[in-house]
Amino acid sequence: MSTTIYQVVGFLLSVLGLAGCIAATGMDRWSTQDLYDSPVTSVFQYEGLWRSCVQQSSGFTECRPYFTILGLPAMLQAVRALMIVGIVLGAIGLIVSIFALKCIRIGSMEDSAKANMTLTSGIMFIIAGLCAIAGVSVFANMLVTNFWMSTANMYTGLGGMVQTLQTRYTFGAALFVGWVAGGLTLIGGVMMCIACRGLAPEETSYKAVSYHASGQNVAYRPSGFKASSGFESSMKNKKIYDGGARTEDEGQSHPSKYDYV
Repeated sequence: MSTTIYQVVGFLLSVLGLAGCIAATGMDRWSTQDLYDSPVTSVFQYEGLWRSCVQQSSGFTECRPYFTILGLPAMLQAVRALMIVGIVLGAIGLIVSIFALKCIRIGSMEDSAKANMTLTSGIMFIIAGLCAIAGVSVFANMLVTNFWMSTANMYTGLGGMVQTLQTRYTFGAALFVGWVAGGLTLIGGVMMCIACRGLAPEETSYKAVSYHASGQNVAYRPSGFKASSGFESSMKNKKIYDGGARTEDEGQSHPSKYDYV
């Protein structure tokens, strides 16, 4: 896959994940009433991060927002904070990634600047996805704990034969939307970081070339000197000895009497 495909696919996945995080945060069905073994089925209750709702069998629904902040459980406030931080980081990463797209040219922006912007947006998307997944997981853990505690408290007295009316809550649709959205945002951020490597300009290594000034090379001999051009010396490859000039090939193929001394 090319760099452009990685970048565009990561951008689209991050946009879908961010939209899912926003939708999950605003949904009311984070926790829904468990109707298993419930003697009252004419009223259905569900709760979200911002309000709780009651739906009657006639179809009438009444929702009441949480009018307090300090009176809410600490875990619920932590989930709110994680989701808001994830949305804010995702929005900033989305704006940065739009300018970092390879298919969009803004002035004389270099590829190195686009690579840095792509990496920055990818890291923001990864953190946003982790925040969304963490927030949903914390809320799900809180639901599981409260569910089993409510189940244990439902049966009291006479060896568990007396059942008390207590509402239990289970997973709502918003939890699954949040998990999927966080995963998409995380995968999109990873793909943006992978695309950053292809956008970064490669370092070009230039071979060093030595330039020689045109002139004459002077070969010294005991009896004087001989002037020869650089082209002639490189083509003939002569080696000068005392008493005459002899090529290297001749010196190697016909040893002289001095070689055996």
